[in-house]
Amino acid sequence: MIQKMIKICMSFLLLISFSMEIKGEENPKQGVPDLAKHAQSAYLMEYTSGKVLYAKNENEKLYPASMTKMMGLLLIFEDINSGKLKWDDQVVTSSFAAGMGGSQVYLEENETLSVKDMVKSICIASANDAMSAMGEHIGGTNEHFVEMMNKKAKELGMKNTQFTNVTGLHDPKHYSCAKDMAVLGQALIKEGGQQLLDITSTYDAYIRENSEKPFWLVNTNKLLKSYPGVDGLKSGYTSEAKSCITITAKKNGLRLIAVVMKEPDSKVRNAEIQTMLDYGFSQYEQKVLYKKGSRIQQIKVENGKPDSMYLVTKEDVISVYEKGKPTKVKEKKIVLNKKNAPYKKGEEVGIMHILMNDGYQMDVKLYADKNIEALDYIDIFMRGFHEIFA
Repeated sequence: MIQKMIKICMSFLLLISFSMEIKGEENPKQGVPDLAKHAQSAYLMEYTSGKVLYAKNENEKLYPASMTKMMGLLLIFEDINSGKLKWDDQVVTSSFAAGMGGSQVYLEENETLSVKDMVKSICIASANDAMSAMGEHIGGTNEHFVEMMNKKAKELGMKNTQFTNVTGLHDPKHYSCAKDMAVLGQALIKEGGQQLLDITSTYDAYIRENSEKPFWLVNTNKLLKSYPGVDGLKSGYTSEAKSCITITAKKNGLRLIAVVMKEPDSKVRNAEIQTMLDYGFSQYEQKVLYKKGSRIQQIKVENGKPDSMYLVTKEDVISVYEKGKPTKVKEKKIVLNKKNAPYKKGEEVGIMHILMNDGYQMDVKLYADKNIEALDYIDIFMRGFHEIFA
């Protein structure tokens, strides 16, 4: 009888132990602190891969205030990189732009300023008048520029974003979310590159420097002076949006993007965004899975001359993981989005879907490593003739 009771007790203890083990496995993130207690929403991700390191109410629609200007900057840099816009182009200020109010550099009606000075005014001083002038310069009207902004948002997969103006001044129908702002920040850095970061990391500068009316710009992002590695991106405030910011910082090759929205004030906002960055840099590291220009796979090109090419990467493919827990590629699948010649060297031709052994998934664009011409009728005839008689 005693032995039977002992067996029952041991079985009961084992059951409790097993139950506790299962419970622990169900919540592997247990113990991760709330990094942004006062923010309504927050998001932390690694820049290159987009891997999410922390999220809180990341899809909640909130007012983005002047973080809106990141979309305007993205469209500006697209035009600069395509050659449609040059840094020394002169932009005329309309009466509408001059009268924007809010944060501004006090542009006067019919005043002209270079694209470079306009962009500096937007990035450093968050100038509503400069953003409006650039919107009109590129889009013809601010209304059309807003349409361009919303179209780009859809292209980027920003599902919880709608813009009604170029500045972020309050409108109940103008909203975004922390995740979308991080995605936008990622796209802006990729498009603007070092030219952008050289401007967003500038703490103070001048416009109209050699004129009778020089204007001193002071960056609204005070973390540039208090957190090593910070080099952008965009802060924001309205009474409805409260304090918000999208930050990027880089340490030891690891670049993070962090967003907080609807913080009670800038002091709390800056403290919590620093806590998020500290967490990311202390808990995660990265390795290069495939270097820029890596040959991923050789493919046959039917009716192409030459008849094969390599699919290559245009950028380093990064894996981010918890320190001490390096990950490996579990599965990869290549899907071609263009299967027939002609191809141009550097043209995007496919996607590599990667599944890591920790469950993280990423998509990597693949490009043609050479020019491939399409065979004409004579080429096809000669190839067939050769195959028959070879």
